Amino acid sequence: MDRSRKILIVDDEPNIVVPLQFLMEQNGYQVKIAESGEAAIDLMERFRPDLVLLDIMLPGVNGLEVCQMLREDPELKETKIVLVSALGRDVDMAKGMAMGADAYITKPFSNREIVARVNELLK
Repeated sequence: MDRSRKILIVDDEPNIVVPLQFLMEQNGYQVKIAESGEAAIDLMERFRPDLVLLDIMLPGVNGLEVCQMLREDPELKETKIVLVSALGRDVDMAKGMAMGADAYITKPFSNREIVARVNELLK
């Protein structure tokens, strides 16, 4: 696996972040964590992730706003975005995809599903 691929996990729940970080590192990715939308935006500039695993419900700036900001930034707009959310209704998914997400995974998710999706998007 290509160790230069970088993933930013944006979630404020340790019970989601810890296993996700472990899973992504086991699959050979460099990982950074942000616990808020503001922290995510700050880290994007420095870390330049290839992919963002982004929760929608965050303190402060929410995941949809982060998604929109990424898509509007000429230097970051190619970053892959996977929304990972407890909001599982069709309308939530449609809104997330309309905001520019590359994929939408609902919580609780299977480890195999999320790894497969990340690997597919970073091919």
